[in-house]
Amino acid sequence: MSSDNANQNWVGKPLPRKEEDRLLRGRGRFADDIKMREMLYLRFVRSPYAHARLLSVDVSAAEALPGVICTLTGKEIEPLTQPFIEIGPDPAAKIRDFPLAVEKAHYQGEPVAAVVAESPAIADDAAELVQVEYEALEPVIDAEQALNDESILHQSAGTNKVWNGVFEYGDVEQALRDAAYVVNIKHLHFHRFSSTPLENNVVIAQWDPKDDRIYFSCNNSFPSFAIQFLSAHLNVHIDRIRVQTADIGGSFGIKITSYPQMAVCALASKKAGGRPIKWVETRSEHMTSSAHGNERTFRDTRVALDKDGVIIGISSRHIDDCGAYPRYEPLGCVIWSQVYPGVYRFKNARIDFTQAVTNKCPVGPNRGYSRMQHLWFLERVVDVCAHELGIPADEMRLRNYIRREEFPYTTPNGCVYDSGDYPKMLALAKDLIGWDEWKKKQDEGRNQGRWIGIGIGTTLDSGTNNFGQSQIINPHAPFSGNSQGANCKLDIYGEVVVAVGSCPQGQGHETTAAQVVADVLNISPDLITVRTGFDTERNVHTGFSGTYASQFAVSGLSAVHGAAQKLKAEMRRLAAFVLETNEDDIEFGTGAEGPELRAKTSGKSINYWGLANIVNVNSAVLVPEMHDVTLNCRYVWRAPFKVPDTQKKYGNLTMTYASQLHIAVVEVNRETYIPKILDYVAIDDCGTVINPPIVEGQVYGATAHGIGAALMENCVYDEVGNMLTSTFSDYLPITAVNMPKLKYGHISTPSPHSYSGAKGMGEGGAAPIHTISAALQDALFGEGIFIEQSFNNPDSLFRALVAKQGSQLGQLVRVERRV
Repeated sequence: MSSDNANQNWVGKPLPRKEEDRLLRGRGRFADDIKMREMLYLRFVRSPYAHARLLSVDVSAAEALPGVICTLTGKEIEPLTQPFIEIGPDPAAKIRDFPLAVEKAHYQGEPVAAVVAESPAIADDAAELVQVEYEALEPVIDAEQALNDESILHQSAGTNKVWNGVFEYGDVEQALRDAAYVVNIKHLHFHRFSSTPLENNVVIAQWDPKDDRIYFSCNNSFPSFAIQFLSAHLNVHIDRIRVQTADIGGSFGIKITSYPQMAVCALASKKAGGRPIKWVETRSEHMTSSAHGNERTFRDTRVALDKDGVIIGISSRHIDDCGAYPRYEPLGCVIWSQVYPGVYRFKNARIDFTQAVTNKCPVGPNRGYSRMQHLWFLERVVDVCAHELGIPADEMRLRNYIRREEFPYTTPNGCVYDSGDYPKMLALAKDLIGWDEWKKKQDEGRNQGRWIGIGIGTTLDSGTNNFGQSQIINPHAPFSGNSQGANCKLDIYGEVVVAVGSCPQGQGHETTAAQVVADVLNISPDLITVRTGFDTERNVHTGFSGTYASQFAVSGLSAVHGAAQKLKAEMRRLAAFVLETNEDDIEFGTGAEGPELRAKTSGKSINYWGLANIVNVNSAVLVPEMHDVTLNCRYVWRAPFKVPDTQKKYGNLTMTYASQLHIAVVEVNRETYIPKILDYVAIDDCGTVINPPIVEGQVYGATAHGIGAALMENCVYDEVGNMLTSTFSDYLPITAVNMPKLKYGHISTPSPHSYSGAKGMGEGGAAPIHTISAALQDALFGEGIFIEQSFNNPDSLFRALVAKQGSQLGQLVRVERRV
């Protein structure tokens, strides 16, 4: 028998994913695979205008089409529902947010009506018959323009400003006075882009009239959050809403925001007499109206540096564009401050942060939600300062990085960076890419007139939100801390079954949870069943359960580990009773007939089936003192957060900090202006690795996402609010065809804040955007070009280099030299 002393330590082993056998054989269970008796199909009628008053919505022709069951309009559902909860305070709290436009359309693609029919084709035809009369209004496309309040989106709010706050720490003015250099950067802009998961949003809803309960099958990735909003909106007790998810084909945060569509499907089902309603999002719908990542402008940045190029202070003004409705916002107004100083050591900073609504698609969490924008800003600041002061890019970072011996590191706003070693990551990245050799090739290329640049980008992946940060935005917000639940049981036939409240979208939760439990019980992960998907009635969950914020390795697996430990304690106690020994004499392992518990002194043993049999069907043999043993153990892990100081905007806002450091070599073609990646390396540190191939896969995926965002993917609107990139003919997602070959490396600095030392990771898509911007800056600095945009395709580079339209260093960057 293998015993506790011979534990195999499954955590850290490169086991094949349990999910792969099911998914690769086409046996996955996705929301669109579900077919139900008497199912109906819903299609939305969407506004072609970005900003327009609805004069009339005539659904009579659609309702007359054979096969159409019912329709819904905003005016119809308004008296039946409450506006969605807004997380922010006034004026955001005054915004009347319904899932169908009531009086005005606020962005192109906003639903103004819904049609329900017997087939998708009939629903499509009927949607074409809905007649809507619009009165076009002046659109607001730019967040800075929106703050003028010349055309107000939401009259109930009275302003387009959603939130404003100043995050100030240290003594910025003194830092600016003491500085040897002050670098002034007039303008930077982080563009709007989205995620393009293989599977779009899908909702199946049934409002059952027999018990007045609502049943959802969907692919929402934060359903415990969604049902809190749906319950209040639909005036239904939360316990009467059941949400189930199964396999999800990617989310990247975007699918958190599908609850408005869930509401419409539920209301349509109720109107249709309780028949199930299915809505399957088209790709164009996804691009125009699901959610985009935050767009952010950075103005009037002043950077104070000492004589050695060490940053001692930063002052800047940031304007965030959240689209037509705040919805999950304005959490993005504070979440960026989880990484307030990035990976750098400056202590004095002032960020004046404002968010505004515009006539564009509402934003939502998008891989590195709100943090990637801020980290890009910081990386541009560091890179521009390095070029202006003539300090090599690698040396500039080494002078400013937080040092290994300073961890745990408390940031100016009270966040605690758990662990890290950025200089070591940089050294490994330089070694893997061949830094010195590339510097020689770069010099040779420049002598030949080639535009070759080498860029470094460092990013942080903060994991497991402290939702108390919402109180920095709104002191009355009823959120704080974080939690996750799990259940671990020994069922009647001796099988170990684990249930968690997560919604995996490719991260391998089924595999990693089995590895954690296997280590606790000293058995093979193959002997453990992990329930996949989320279920409000069948799986354990809390109000924070879902898959987001890089939290599963910390919160999810901590809950799994806690439940497994409780099960182990009960099993040990029961085995000691059955084998007539004390608990210290019991060891766990695998015998000739499978997993068992054995008394070390007598050699007697009992297998898992035997234990489960005693509790479940042979319970008369138990003494009263053992009646509390259930072998069905629930555990809720709660993060040790405190509520932040809302006045000072100070406190620990997240639990762990994984990091990635990338280096790219990029050449811009002098004739076509096409940037080409010549070499690329990515280094990650996510603490203790649960499963190395899964981690490496996450790094590859995040890198692809970021490279696509930097060079190919951009949500472009014209001056009247038409989205010009609503199809894959215009919005170009990265694929395996144009993904460069990636060199990969890894270091590990275990976190002291998780039971295993693991950190969340998976949102490192920010790093490539920083890295490519830095490489392009390095390539074109000699041409007097300043990379002020996060998106740089051949057209934008052409305009900067040839048309000379506003991207010149002298216009946008000014250095005050005081030494």
